[in-house]
Amino acid sequence: MSRLSIPTVDQSLAASKPLLAAVQQQLGVVPNLMKLVGHSPAALEGYLALNGALAKGKLSVQLRERIALTVAEYNACDYCLSAHAYLATNVAKVSAAEVDAARDARSDDARTAAALKFARRVAESRGRVSDADLATLRAADFDEASVIEIVLNVALNVLTNYVNNVASTDIDFPVVTAKATA
Repeated sequence: MSRLSIPTVDQSLAASKPLLAAVQQQLGVVPNLMKLVGHSPAALEGYLALNGALAKGKLSVQLRERIALTVAEYNACDYCLSAHAYLATNVAKVSAAEVDAARDARSDDARTAAALKFARRVAESRGRVSDADLATLRAADFDEASVIEIVLNVALNVLTNYVNNVASTDIDFPVVTAKATA
């Protein structure tokens, strides 16, 4: 049971309702995370703006979902693992084997594996990656814009991981449990 209340869309603050309506239009549902973050219209607006901006960036939806899985596994966020396993499979069309591999910062594709390993290092080191970490990512043909976007995707996912871990948000996707806590 969630430790913070999850209002219905109708119970949400007036300033959050148009933002939640946009989520409903885009996804067909309003996930519990969005309703929870909607307690602060400013937080919801900021989250949605950064998420939307990154969706227009250089990284594919498949890589962004894999990064989300890598970070969620690292932070043992069952809500985010559940949401991103669902999105990776059903929206980004990532195979089940690659979804599972992403949780461990792995991929059969060398370039994707380099990005996931870098994302994991960013999370583990709180951004204090080594020159070698950057060199490995650059050797996999990621430019500086891509490096920045990987870091921002990590940060965005840390944000949601922490919100969900603090709140123990009720999972409204098929449940996936972190391996460390399984």
